[in-house]
Amino acid sequence: MLRGTVIAVSMVDKTVTINHDAIPGFMPAMTMPYKVKDPGVLTELHPGDRLTATLVDVDESQFYLDDFDVTAQAKPDYKPAVVYHVPTPGDAVPDFTFLNQSGKRIHLSQYRGDVLLITFIYTRCPLSDYCPRMSRNFAQVDKALGADPAQYSRTHLLSVSFDPEYDTPQVLRSYGGAYTGKFTQEDFAHWDFAAPSPASELQSVEQWFGVGVTPGDSPGQLTHSLCTVVVGRDGKIRNWYPTNEWTPEQLTADARKALAG
Repeated sequence: MLRGTVIAVSMVDKTVTINHDAIPGFMPAMTMPYKVKDPGVLTELHPGDRLTATLVDVDESQFYLDDFDVTAQAKPDYKPAVVYHVPTPGDAVPDFTFLNQSGKRIHLSQYRGDVLLITFIYTRCPLSDYCPRMSRNFAQVDKALGADPAQYSRTHLLSVSFDPEYDTPQVLRSYGGAYTGKFTQEDFAHWDFAAPSPASELQSVEQWFGVGVTPGDSPGQLTHSLCTVVVGRDGKIRNWYPTNEWTPEQLTADARKALAG
């Protein structure tokens, strides 16, 4: 049984993002989006609602929710402190600024004309199926695109940390070099690791990309949802993946289609 608070509802992806309690012996407390068995139930859920639901385990990485029971409704005039945007194909991505692994400020508009792949991580994430999986997948995408120099020169990868206080440029450089496999020899020409700069922009970045982040139970740990996007050469969203279900092959194909389009 899952118990938690509704953070956001997406009618586009038929998901509800929930900040939920730990499920003993199965899953730690975290904030993440879930698919639902009956999409019609989404019209009855609102940010701030407390609920219980049955978590159905399809396999080790896929779940959906069923049998909802709203135990406490948000007030009719309730306005959540944080309103999350749902990235939708065609949305123009704001020109957020980041500090990368080299201590250099980069901004999203500088990648206009190229296809930009963005995912969200933090370096201390202890769950292998979350941030480490995103980074492993990006490493495979980086390698696949590198097989074609023309595609490689017209694409770029960006891993964004939502833990800027700990994930300094030095930490991100070490983390990134480990995932590319080049360690201290990595030049990061094709794949940047960065955090919002200034750090005060972090909340705006999280809200726009629909990334829910809350303190974890242990020091230095965060519970969070996931987000991976493909941004076209025009600076607009082409694809959005709010879970860990996408594959490197799928994202590589998305990038190639975006290049062709």
